[in-house]
Amino acid sequence: MTAPEDGFNETIHAPNRLRICAALDAVEEIEFGTIRDTLGVSPSVLSKHVTVLTDAGYVEQRRAVRETRQRVWLRLTKDGRAAYRAHLAALRAIVNADLGDG
Repeated sequence: MTAPEDGFNETIHAPNRLRICAALDAVEEIEFGTIRDTLGVSPSVLSKHVTVLTDAGYVEQRRAVRETRQRVWLRLTKDGRAAYRAHLAALRAIVNADLGDG
C-alpha cells in the first residue's frame, strides 16, 4: 500500500506553479502572456516560476515571432505532465485519507 503523499511534488505544489501546470495540462502549449494574464501576475513573477519548472524538466519554452514580436510559448514536458498528474493524485489521496478519518 502506498502512502497518500506518494507523488506529492513540492516543486509543483507552490500555488502559482500548480496553477501554471494546471493551465498547461489543459492545452498543448500556451503563450507566456496568456498565462500571465490568466494568473494575474507580473511577467517577472511568472518568469521565476517558469524557470523553476523548466530547471526541473517539467516545462519547455519555445520562442517564435508572432505579429512581428518575439513570443514565448510554454508547454509541459512528458515528465512534467506525469509529475503534475501524480501530484494531483497524491492530493486526492491525502484528502480522501483525511475524510476517512472523520
